[in-house]
Amino acid sequence: MATSTTIRATSTSALQRRPFYIGASLLMGLIAVGGFWPTYFGPLVKGTIAQPLLIHIHATIFTGWLVLFLTQAVLAATKHVAWHVRLGKIGIGYGALLVVVGLITGVLRSSRLPLGGEAEDLLFAATADMVVFSSFFTAAIVYRRKPQVHKRLMMVAANMLLIAAVARMKFIPPAPAGLPLFFAIWFLPLMTAMGYDWWSQRRIHPVYLIGIGAFVVRILAIPINTTEVWGAFTRAVFALVA
Repeated sequence: MATSTTIRATSTSALQRRPFYIGASLLMGLIAVGGFWPTYFGPLVKGTIAQPLLIHIHATIFTGWLVLFLTQAVLAATKHVAWHVRLGKIGIGYGALLVVVGLITGVLRSSRLPLGGEAEDLLFAATADMVVFSSFFTAAIVYRRKPQVHKRLMMVAANMLLIAAVARMKFIPPAPAGLPLFFAIWFLPLMTAMGYDWWSQRRIHPVYLIGIGAFVVRILAIPINTTEVWGAFTRAVFALVA
């Protein structure tokens, strides 16, 4: 009887936890749409958008990733595990495509900016974002047979992509005054996940702590874009696409 009760309690607890990832996916989608609304989604809805094809491709791929993430969360929550696995196999290729498109977009956009500041800055941002995303995404693939690790690695990877959306939020004051609000919004899904871990399990999974550390390193590494080494790298990359 005790064993049966324990199994039922565990099963109920698991069912109660699953919807959290759906909510987290929706939160990330809200941040992405909110950040890009003034420059992309708003004009798109109004029919006044004037962006090059490259930006449309970039926006479609990255929005599709958030839709895929939400779909996977829903499939897992509704116990459609077989479909979750099948779509996950497609997602591996989609994630690789996202990285390629992200890097190409970063290179082409930065190559149109003046060297000596803006170009190096944008190229570094695109490269650093893709490095962090691909690191956690690759780890998620490696640990795909360990759901508790896999889903948290995917959370961190998806959250990384929000930095560009948060950077475009006009109500955030310029640095350094706006940094606390910037970090609060960017880290919100991850911090919410950490809080939920603590509330439901009285512990925070190490993946989230590693994710926070990676995000902090991503920010602290920004001065690299002012070094001569990065400048030389930038010029070499631009020479390839000239």
